[in-house]
Formats: sequence, structure tokens, C-alpha cells
Amino acid sequence: MTPANPLTQISDRIKASEPGALYVASDFSDIADNDSIRKSLSRLAESGVIRRIIRGVYEFPEYSNFLDEYVEPSPHNVALAIARNFTWTIVPNGDTALNQLGLSTQVPAEWTYVSDGPYKEYSFDKTRIRFSHTANKDISRLPYKSALLVQAIKALGKERVGASDMTKISRLLDADEKASLLSDGQYMTVWVYDIIKSICSEVMTA
Repeated sequence: MTPANPLTQISDRIKASEPGALYVASDFSDIADNDSIRKSLSRLAESGVIRRIIRGVYEFPEYSNFLDEYVEPSPHNVALAIARNFTWTIVPNGDTALNQLGLSTQVPAEWTYVSDGPYKEYSFDKTRIRFSHTANKDISRLPYKSALLVQAIKALGKERVGASDMTKISRLLDADEKASLLSDGQYMTVWVYDIIKSICSEVMTA
């Protein structure tokens, strides 16, 4: 039996996924070489099977019958796809971190992330995503949720983290996550760790 060509294999995998899924070339590295994958993705975009969001990032589009139009991709998911494409470690910061944790209902005007990659900006439709380089230890040595919480606390500011904020953050964490946060203090700014100790105080005597 003649093996399926890369275009067919990639197309079949995409069509078997949930609408709205995002793809980059490395997602198909088990099928073919990079050049063949990129050519296949370009052909699938030309034929309408997928749509190109930005260079190197494609979506298996989701259509809303209610809205009678395609649903725009989540900016956060696009950011994750970009990071996957370049093998960056990223964590939301600023208003994006607060939004992702539910500490703010305001949709960010600009989706911002700290990254161990270079400074980059991307735009699609009316959305802008910005990556800022940070010291690797600030994100790579912490579990994702811990790093996200650190960025959210920094976004609130040392003098603006109130009791209600601490209560909200505490409710986002189970006992194991709190214990993990406390053990990772060496990788955090001192004032951030002091706030985290207050948030996790109920497990310190467990």
C-alpha cells in the first residue's frame, strides 16, 4: 500500500480536530520535513481548509451559525501557538495575567506576555500581542500557574494588593499548589514572595 502523502496526512489530522484549533509547522514534525509541512499548510490555507492567522500560525476555523460568521481565535491561544512555534516559554503579564486569572473582567487592549525569547509584536484583525524578554529564572523555573500568579501580583503592585485580592487568589489554589508556591520562593522577588506567604498562610502550619 502506498503511504499517504504529507498533505493528506496533515489534512486528515486537522479535520479530525475541534474547530478553532491552532496549528504550527512543528505540530506535524512526525509526518514530514519542515519544508513539506509548510508547503502543505500553505496549500490547505489556499483551499480554505485552514486559515492563516499570522505568519506560521494557522487555524482550523470555527463557524458560528448564530453569528453567521467565523469565530475569531482566542488571542491567548494564538500567543501559545506562537510560543510553541519558536519553543519559547511565555507567561501572561500585566492586565493579561489579571484577565487570565479572573482577577479582572476587563479585556486587555493589548495581550502582553513575558518570554525567554526576544521582544516581538504581532497583530491580527484588531488584536495585538506583545512579548517582552525577561530573565529566564522568572518564568522557566516556576510551574506555569505559579509564574502566572507572580505576574498577576506584580501587575497589581506592591501597595495595591488588598485583602480581597488575596482571598480571590487563595481560592484559585489547592493545598498542593500553595505548598509549591511556598517552596519556589527563591525564584521570586522578595515583596512578591511576602504576599504569597500571606496568601498561603493557612497551609504553612499544615
